[in-house]
Amino acid sequence: MSKQSMREEAERLIRETMEKKNIVIKQGNTRIEAICGKCGAPNRVQAAKGEVRVKFVCKQCGHKQETL
Repeated sequence: MSKQSMREEAERLIRETMEKKNIVIKQGNTRIEAICGKCGAPNRVQAAKGEVRVKFVCKQCGHKQETL
């Protein structure tokens, strides 16, 4: 299957499911991959819906900071 045909098939299936109203779409928390400004360690931070900047503490060095 080509990418175009797979895309059309996925759109068709979504349309059919939405017509049956069997699917519920809801928004939840966002996961942000943040890098510590002090030691450079990667951190995974949860952000509530609508929040852009989230305070967190680095898991490696304990440095308190905010996401960008």
